[in-house]
Amino acid sequence: MGPEWVAILALVALFVVGTVLPINMGALAYVAAWLVGMYSLDLDEKEILAGVSGDLILTLIGVTYLFAIARNNGTVDLIVRTAVRAVGGRVALIPWVMFGVTAVLTAIGAVSPAACAIIGPIALGFAGRYAINPLMMGMFVVHGAQAGGFSPISIYGTITNSVMADAGLPSSEIAVFLASLFVNTAMAAILFVLLGGRKLMSMRIDPDEDDHLAEDLHRGGKTVPARGMGATAVSGTQALGVRRDQLLTLLAFVGVAVVALVFDKNIGFVSITAAVLLAMMSANEHKDAVRQIAWPTVLLVAGVSTYATILTTAGSPEFVGNWAAGLGAVAIGALVLCYVGGVVSAFASSTALLPVIIPIAVPLIEDGGINAAMFVAALAVSSTIVDVSPFSTNGALMLANKPDTIEEPVYYKQILTYSVIVVLVGPLLVWAALVLPGWGS
Repeated sequence: MGPEWVAILALVALFVVGTVLPINMGALAYVAAWLVGMYSLDLDEKEILAGVSGDLILTLIGVTYLFAIARNNGTVDLIVRTAVRAVGGRVALIPWVMFGVTAVLTAIGAVSPAACAIIGPIALGFAGRYAINPLMMGMFVVHGAQAGGFSPISIYGTITNSVMADAGLPSSEIAVFLASLFVNTAMAAILFVLLGGRKLMSMRIDPDEDDHLAEDLHRGGKTVPARGMGATAVSGTQALGVRRDQLLTLLAFVGVAVVALVFDKNIGFVSITAAVLLAMMSANEHKDAVRQIAWPTVLLVAGVSTYATILTTAGSPEFVGNWAAGLGAVAIGALVLCYVGGVVSAFASSTALLPVIIPIAVPLIEDGGINAAMFVAALAVSSTIVDVSPFSTNGALMLANKPDTIEEPVYYKQILTYSVIVVLVGPLLVWAALVLPGWGS
């Protein structure tokens, strides 16, 4: 049995065990990576560990640390109340606001995980406050990031268009962008209907009359004692209901967004720097914030990203892709490639996958009469809608920033169940909508 099959079977085994038993799948993935890497690929342990995504781990740690401080001092609650006021107290509009803002960020060039890292904790904080389904809110953020993710000036869009140009395929910038926009918007609309969005449409909230929220804003949330509201308070910020530490935290958020998005710096480094600076200003109050970092999620993502590299090293994606390209039925081969993109991307980086999966599809485009623009759009969408997975960067960020109203194992199972549905059904529907109508043209 070749190493590509060993890696595939080990992936299936760790997924089954991690689903049936309450064992962190990251720990299982480390075991699988070690065994497959050493005994099937003849890698040494340093080469196996080289697959750990340090960038992603630092992002999870930095973002959850920063927002732990923001939750402690009541800044997240402050943002929530401001958002309620901005939409006139219409709770049903908030998920769509989060969707739209995240889409705009990625459409103008923000890296998808960075946009999710900035918007996700705020959106989920709102979900926890007003009993909005956290799965719906978290997935709205991820689908929003992917909705704008293929604009001609975005990261995904630039990669896809450059790979198509290198492969000699016709340009399809707008087709790919609109396909991703429509598919992700449609998925968000379905989630809105199925997960309680219609009930939210009748809800109106006056944030100034929300006594529980106002109390948190002025007393610093759940863990931080009241301070700065007496004679020592700054009159301007007191009048606005904002304490000095909350104002500094808001400035930190703006600084993180500007440095990460405008100057293209690592969101993990920027977030943890901001968190450390805020902690230094109130060291005693935030000494326990580091315990709120999503350590189980860090283990999950570290292990799975390590195994994803083993899977790639074994040549499993190329093996399945080449097999699909060799099938007699071109349309079926296209469907298989859409599933390869979806399954692999659910465990690995979509950014790294796109330059690999598109060239594999070139023989099908050249020989099978498949519309190039629509096929590439189908591959691109199939490889990115699965970023809702808790093993991908965006899904992991939503898990790491879950609201306090839901336990992590419960939320993890909800995200996992939804991502399995997306992986199983999403590529098929995308293929049917984009590839089949242009087959033979």
